Amino acid sequence: MARKNARAVNGILLLDKPLEVSSNGILQRVRWLYQAQKAGHTGALDPMASGLLPICFGEATKFSQFLLDTDKTYLVTACFGVRTSTSDAEGEVISERPVSFTDSELEQALQTLRGDILQVPTMFSALKYQGQPLYKYARQGITIEREARPITIFRFELLQRSANHADFMVHCSKGTYIRTLIDDLGELLGCGGHVSKLHRTQVGPFNAAQMVKPEQLDALAEQCHSSADFTPLDALLLPLDAGIVTMPAIALSAEQQHQLQHGQNCTIAVADIAAIKLLGPGEVFIGIGQVQQGVLSSRRLLNTSAEQQPAGATNAL
Repeated sequence: MARKNARAVNGILLLDKPLEVSSNGILQRVRWLYQAQKAGHTGALDPMASGLLPICFGEATKFSQFLLDTDKTYLVTACFGVRTSTSDAEGEVISERPVSFTDSELEQALQTLRGDILQVPTMFSALKYQGQPLYKYARQGITIEREARPITIFRFELLQRSANHADFMVHCSKGTYIRTLIDDLGELLGCGGHVSKLHRTQVGPFNAAQMVKPEQLDALAEQCHSSADFTPLDALLLPLDAGIVTMPAIALSAEQQHQLQHGQNCTIAVADIAAIKLLGPGEVFIGIGQVQQGVLSSRRLLNTSAEQQPAGATNAL
């Protein structure tokens, strides 16, 4: 339900999520700062993790799934010799073993975990079983059988190593659990391991250089709330289609746009495609469609009342 006097904010904010706060907690804080009617994030980070958290406002929430489904990059610190129940520093220690692997043995183990692999999701995840997230069962000491899922590790590189700790860069596909990846690495090395630090640096087309810190938002919000002018905050927002820049696009005529926005399909000389960006006259982004056997239909469309800017704009909508 929209809050009283809330604003119809549309766009994407790239937030640098701090440690020791939940993704939902910081989302609600940012939504309040913007006085926004609607907001959602595109894939939670654990409280112990920091870094890039795209927050979608208003109409941008219709396209958040495309960011959820994209690849991501992390900087992760592993602590070897100690395995925990949650595969991170917050879990209970379940085993301790000496660390004796060489750099060449580490590289061999990393190579095993690169490319297309199968990964069994951790019990401490938000995946649901019979309507309940797995972590709720885990906290009760209940283990649910999980099927291994295909993921892709594009890069898994050692950055530096000292004593029982090592820093890595991981570039991975959607659905990858970094905690599980480090746990698997520790088991391959015969000593166990867990994540002691995790920082996300990339989500799809977005990178760390674009992030906005919460302190910056707080300072601007104080100014905006007192003046009732939210221009400084809105200037930090990216366009609605900023997260789908690599998707093929098609320019529509005014008549074709009218048809789609009124629930009709239209014929078009384009090969079958599951997702295509729809641009109205003037290259105005209006949504995402699909083409099957020469028929274009809509998958997600913006509300016709939402004013849009030409594709490629980088300021607030």
